[in-house]
Amino acid sequence: MNILEIRGLYKRFSSVTALDGVSLDVTRGSILGLLGPNGAGKTTLLRIINGLLTIDGGSVTIAGKPASLDTSRHIGYMPEERGLYDNATVEKQIMFFGMLKDGDPARMRQVMKEYIELFNLTGQERRKVKELSKGNQQKVQIIATLVHEPELVILDEPFSGFDPINGALLQELIDRLHNRGATIILSSHNMHAVEEMCSHIALVSHGRILVDGRLDDVKEANKTDELLLTTAAPLDRELAMDSGHFLEIGDDVLRNGRKGFAYRLKKRPGIPNGELLRDISLQADVLHFEEALPSLNDIFMRYTTGDINLHIPAPQTDTASQTEYACQNLN
Repeated sequence: MNILEIRGLYKRFSSVTALDGVSLDVTRGSILGLLGPNGAGKTTLLRIINGLLTIDGGSVTIAGKPASLDTSRHIGYMPEERGLYDNATVEKQIMFFGMLKDGDPARMRQVMKEYIELFNLTGQERRKVKELSKGNQQKVQIIATLVHEPELVILDEPFSGFDPINGALLQELIDRLHNRGATIILSSHNMHAVEEMCSHIALVSHGRILVDGRLDDVKEANKTDELLLTTAAPLDRELAMDSGHFLEIGDDVLRNGRKGFAYRLKKRPGIPNGELLRDISLQADVLHFEEALPSLNDIFMRYTTGDINLHIPAPQTDTASQTEYACQNLN
């Protein structure tokens, strides 16, 4: 079941088309990684979802209702441009934003306490926001976004300004939200975090969706003919090249504590992997063998720099267990 459905969405600012016919679905309970270069259309889309911008064409529905300020009460949205009141205390700040979303005061105090403990802010509740470090202000912003326990959580560049320790705390919080059934849209340039946390991605550029699918499917669709190989003894490269199976044999780094000799191979298209393994095993025992899938950063760079050799997997839209996402940003 979809919590968010976007159909044929258009948005223009004067002569600039920010969104150009965007159609996306986000499945309830999923975590979507929303990617795109600066100026791609992501923030414009997120603001429309929150009822902060009007549209020029298409539709956005949240839990079956047209997006509006009313439906935005079910959303926790942290924009890239943060907005806290410097002279308000941490506690009053968080409760104020939660009340704007019609949160229950008693329940919000419980949630606030839990998140303050998670972010190591205990004892800071009565300090003014301006007295906190930028990292702790970021934590307050996140808690204020989530204190009313929204069904749909939208975080725009939430890792910005966080060191690795606080980044790990944020990932723990996102895991908690996901386990409790929240739907999360994570818009970020932190490719490592997106790749680690999101099962679905959507990549937008120039107001259009270039990629929309399960992360595993996107990687599989965009793999090359590169292979990763570890052998117990070194290979005779000249002999291996004479087989006619390889275009290139290069050294690779050993991974995951493996021992042996590691290689990155570029095979000729159409050569079965089983045939390669038989030839290689005549030289040395094979300790590890796998196809090299592109990283999310590789995919991002190739699509956004215009590499047309990558393939876009067909979107799946027929069941709740299939991929469904949403995304875009125009800074």
